[in-house]
Amino acid sequence: MDPALELLFYVNGRKVIERNVDPEIMLLPYLRKKLGLMGTKYGCGGGGCGACTVMLSRYSPTTKKIRHYPATACLIPICSLHGAAVTTVEGIGSTKTRIHPVQERIAKCHGTQCGFCTPGMVMSLYTLLRNHPEPTLDQLTDALGGNLCRCTGYRPIIDACKTFCKSSGCCQSKENGICCLDQGINGLPEFEEGNKTSPKLFSEEEFLPLDPTQELIFPPELMIMAEKQPQRTRVFGGERMTWISPVTLQGLLEAKFKYPQAPVVMGNTSVGPEVKFKGIFHPVIISPDRIEELSVVNHANNELTLGAGLSLAQVKNILADVVQKLPEEKTQIYRALLKHLGTLAGSQIRNMASLGGHVMSRRLDSDLNPLLAVGSCTLNLLSQEGERQIPLNEQFLSKCPDADLKPQEILISVNIPYSRKWEFVSAFRQAQRQQNALAIVNSGMRVFFGEGGGIIKELSIFYGGVGATTICAKNSCQKLIGRPWNEEMLDTACRLVLDEVWLPGSAPGGKVEFKRTLIVSFLFKFYLEVSQILKRMDPVHYPSLADKNESALEDLHSRHHWSTINYQNVDTQQPPQDPIGHPIMHLSGVKHATGEAIYCDDMPAVDRELFLTFVTSSRAHAKIVSIDLSEALNLPGVVDIMTAEHLGGVNCFFFDSKPEKFLATDKVFCVGQLVCAVIADSEVQAKRAAKRVKIVYQDLEPLILTIEEAIRHNSFFKPERKLEYGNVDEAFKVVDQILEGEIYMGGQEHFYMETQSMLVVPKGEDQEMDVYVSTQFPKYIQDIVASTLKLPANKVMCHVRRVGGAFGGKVTKTGIMAAVTAFAANKHGRAVRCILERGEDMLITGGRHPYLGKYKAGFTNDGRILALDMEHYSNGGATLDESLFVIEMGILKMDNAYKFPNLRCRAWACRTNLPSNTAFRGFGFPQAGLITESCITEVAVKCGLSPEKVRMINMYKDIDQTPYKQEINAKNLIQCWRECMAMSSYSLRKAAVEKFNRENYWKKKGLAVVPLKFPVGLGSVAAGQAAALVHIYLDGSVLVTHGGIEMGQGVHTKMIQVASRELRMPMSNIHLRGTSTETVPNANVSGGSVVADLNGLAVKDACQTLLKRLEPIISKNPGGTWKDWAQTAFDESISLSAIGYFRGYESDMDWEKGEGHPFEYFVYGAACSEVEIDCLTGAHKNLRTDIVMDVGCSINPALDIGQIEGAFIQGMGLYTIEELDYSPQGLLYTRGPSQYKIPAICDIPTELHVSLLPPSQNSNTLYSSKGLGESGVFLGCSVFFALWDAVSAARQERGLPGPVRLSSPLTPEKIRMACEDKFTKMIPRDEPGSYVPWKVLI
Repeated sequence: MDPALELLFYVNGRKVIERNVDPEIMLLPYLRKKLGLMGTKYGCGGGGCGACTVMLSRYSPTTKKIRHYPATACLIPICSLHGAAVTTVEGIGSTKTRIHPVQERIAKCHGTQCGFCTPGMVMSLYTLLRNHPEPTLDQLTDALGGNLCRCTGYRPIIDACKTFCKSSGCCQSKENGICCLDQGINGLPEFEEGNKTSPKLFSEEEFLPLDPTQELIFPPELMIMAEKQPQRTRVFGGERMTWISPVTLQGLLEAKFKYPQAPVVMGNTSVGPEVKFKGIFHPVIISPDRIEELSVVNHANNELTLGAGLSLAQVKNILADVVQKLPEEKTQIYRALLKHLGTLAGSQIRNMASLGGHVMSRRLDSDLNPLLAVGSCTLNLLSQEGERQIPLNEQFLSKCPDADLKPQEILISVNIPYSRKWEFVSAFRQAQRQQNALAIVNSGMRVFFGEGGGIIKELSIFYGGVGATTICAKNSCQKLIGRPWNEEMLDTACRLVLDEVWLPGSAPGGKVEFKRTLIVSFLFKFYLEVSQILKRMDPVHYPSLADKNESALEDLHSRHHWSTINYQNVDTQQPPQDPIGHPIMHLSGVKHATGEAIYCDDMPAVDRELFLTFVTSSRAHAKIVSIDLSEALNLPGVVDIMTAEHLGGVNCFFFDSKPEKFLATDKVFCVGQLVCAVIADSEVQAKRAAKRVKIVYQDLEPLILTIEEAIRHNSFFKPERKLEYGNVDEAFKVVDQILEGEIYMGGQEHFYMETQSMLVVPKGEDQEMDVYVSTQFPKYIQDIVASTLKLPANKVMCHVRRVGGAFGGKVTKTGIMAAVTAFAANKHGRAVRCILERGEDMLITGGRHPYLGKYKAGFTNDGRILALDMEHYSNGGATLDESLFVIEMGILKMDNAYKFPNLRCRAWACRTNLPSNTAFRGFGFPQAGLITESCITEVAVKCGLSPEKVRMINMYKDIDQTPYKQEINAKNLIQCWRECMAMSSYSLRKAAVEKFNRENYWKKKGLAVVPLKFPVGLGSVAAGQAAALVHIYLDGSVLVTHGGIEMGQGVHTKMIQVASRELRMPMSNIHLRGTSTETVPNANVSGGSVVADLNGLAVKDACQTLLKRLEPIISKNPGGTWKDWAQTAFDESISLSAIGYFRGYESDMDWEKGEGHPFEYFVYGAACSEVEIDCLTGAHKNLRTDIVMDVGCSINPALDIGQIEGAFIQGMGLYTIEELDYSPQGLLYTRGPSQYKIPAICDIPTELHVSLLPPSQNSNTLYSSKGLGESGVFLGCSVFFALWDAVSAARQERGLPGPVRLSSPLTPEKIRMACEDKFTKMIPRDEPGSYVPWKVLI
């Protein structure tokens, strides 16, 4: 066999040889399906989440060095791996051999919750440590910049990182030359460390040391192969695609001559996503491998030449080196490039993407091209006809044929000239998130003054993100040449540039006025940067900057992360072996970190298994005229396509007494509605066929997308809900002032890391079915599947081992998809698997309800609110789902921490043509609470008081009554509030913020503190019942099963702690396998913060039953072991198995009367956040957050603090950066991590302090604990109100009128546009109605 056709690489030290390789296969499915390595996870398929991170190692025969780098397996074609070594999470350690220190520390520092993102985190960290065994904290946070986590809030992951740093306890910022550890925590007095609290959740002393000699070596065979590789081009041909891998420059030129249209692919980071998400197909791909000429680094003729094949990470390192060595005046452009390389994508993508690929793809939002263009860079091209040089200029960037490469030419290298004296280059960008986010607008600007004198000789300005390509303000620059560098020139420049760089109102991407404002804001920043340097270089001739402008130049303050945790040590009287109250690691923590934890899609393929994929509606409200399946059915591998007709009479299910259809019959009511299901032999075939299903629609009126449209068309789900207390109308007559206002709040995508997943296996006899599914509600899946198959429930078993994050999003839609999948499995008698891709998942499943809140408040001049009239409107989507329950909970919890003596609140769920919104952590409260807090903040402004004074005066004080007449004791609420004010040094910092704001015109800080009262309960007794089953085996080991689902919150860990306390046996003796309808029937949904409360009480009940039976045996033989006792019990015919049961908390609510006792207890808390904003760009930084929570008595403080922090960061995302964009036709644009930004490691507060109140007793709950899953989400709005405070300070200084109306999420766009100034006034505005906007506010 011809060796040139062999693909040879190593995976975890084992050799892999592939002979007939399909070039379309990526490394991720190859690892998972072919090699059975399930540790590497699918999270998004586009390199945007980091869940599939692996380490690639390559040897270079020229440098004789091995390069280790992180890469996302979902974008790596296996054909590009010839001669490389791949290391996956399984390759660095496992519980069977030994675990690696990275795996151990991330687990023991509690850096995993659902665990789905953990293997990617581990591999990113591991790769960094292979290159830098003693990294700095900067290198660590940089290495994790491309890894998303939805559960933890990142703080414990950073804690794990710090244990590898040279100086782990210190914040490494050495401000004023003093280490933070010497001066108490950042200049604040040390926290009291008495015996009450213990600051560490883990002990570093017992960690395995990092030993670089223990790592897998690079396979010597690959070194020999690289040294002696025959100089022959490798060609791999698949069914549809040919992959050509030249190893010499000559081979590359020949391939490009033969296939001029074939793209040249290095890292596959721009061609890969296009192929995957835009359906672009290339029959031939040319992928150069280790061609030395493509990785040159050369200094000559006052320029630096960089090979086009260098990765962006290599470019970054080279430039960092050059900047150190050359004088500053020569490195202007290199410094600018470095600034953008620091935030461009994540570490994985920077290591894969090549410089040439980045330049050639010419994306409209490319970060480097505007800089390379202003720097007058040139491109060295080569073809068989010879070499030539072209400028990287505007014509090249807009792909003008005469300024572009010819089809058979290759980009070899890029020349970047040194800068000259009196030449200055700056780089600017603004994105939704500081790192790993495509720019909304970016810019490169260069000015050259010849010699001193400050007269413009050359000026070049390029913008990205504001047109179809990178745009040059050429004419404006031309007109400014010869002008002196002063304010007058700046004003002219702004006007010229706005005229030249024109953006239509309907431009793709929206944010049009924001983009126009950034165009001039960046220009102003450039003007100031250059003025400041001129002043430094020649203080005599150049004036100083106006004081107020200095602040525009400083970066937002980012220091190293540090955090403190404060919780109670267990009571000294507690027996040492009792685990309750100890920070015990998540039971699956180590398995998460080694990739051994099995999720639904990690289950091995069943024999003859089929794959199901859905075809969804592309219209929001239309009649289905026809469905043509013929072309799709004729494709190879397609087994069946099911429509509503096939399902016949079982095409619907009653959820909450309203019928929900599975597949659309004659009409569709939203984009993303399921229309039919394609079943094929493989995922690839099913997806291909789904694209060939032809559906003809006829649009219907009306199309209702927004809450306002629903109100206009009176389109609501019945009934409306109403709660009244006191006499509102009378109270309005006696107040001093009345204000009316409203606030809009956008929705939120769950973004659980594991997408919707299910596998249905027919057992082959008695029509039995096993359903393995990632869900929060196995009983519902069992019911819906049984009903669809017309079987009794006892034939259908639903099994859930663990769920990779859910947050409320794995209940109703999951059931519908499981029913259709089960129908297919039953029809064909074969197992069927259905795994949604991230984009499908986001399109189909809906999320948190967008809200519109209207309020009318009557209050006295000292800020007491005596009358409040509220209206809540939620956008429910096309079907009812949980919308009614969400608005009910919203109304019941809307008072938050405040006593309103006269209150009326009405709520409506709007029916719109959007995918149905559903349950989401917090369940209506994050929306209702924000509306109330917004009202309070406005009252404060009207009274001229600070918001915290108005919050304090209206707060529940002692024993009181809620609006639904349930008694409340607010002692702990007040204590949380006071502790939070003290712990955050609120009044001191308030004064410091005010001083900062007086001294800085373009930067503002804001500070806000928000209280929390979160009622916990489900509204009915039946919804709170729980059961458990505990077996003791004859060797003394115990098996626990219960009805709760493990989705990251650690419920299984807590259940084992409960069994360990009750049975008085070590935790290591107790095992828990998963949740199944076979062991615990009729279990309620896992949600509502009460999963551990309820199931724990059931486990406790079962254990107590067993102990009571065994008491006589144990008392006769007190020194015996559990094995002895179990054997004796068996010999005496005493049952060693018990069922535990809890009937549910007392709970009722009468909506007619508007009163009841719906909740069992209240979780109290408070959070104080400080932010800093850049008024010119809208960027913000979370500087510090302090959280105090009342958790009763914590069962496991590590898990509880993990819940508080994770919820807080999720809430912070909800209120600041997570923005869903819908088209005017109802299509969701934001369908993946590249468009939808959840908080990343760069977004968490630089300082985060969490403190739990001392224990308080509550006789009804499990060991006096409280459920903490949801309450923390709302505390994220402390960041929203801190931003509000900063924006208000900016507006006040600029003399702008009264309270500013801001909506959530408070994105950079909204922050910038609210800080009105001369630049926002200067931009052209479009008349509403004169254009079709790109997106609508739903």
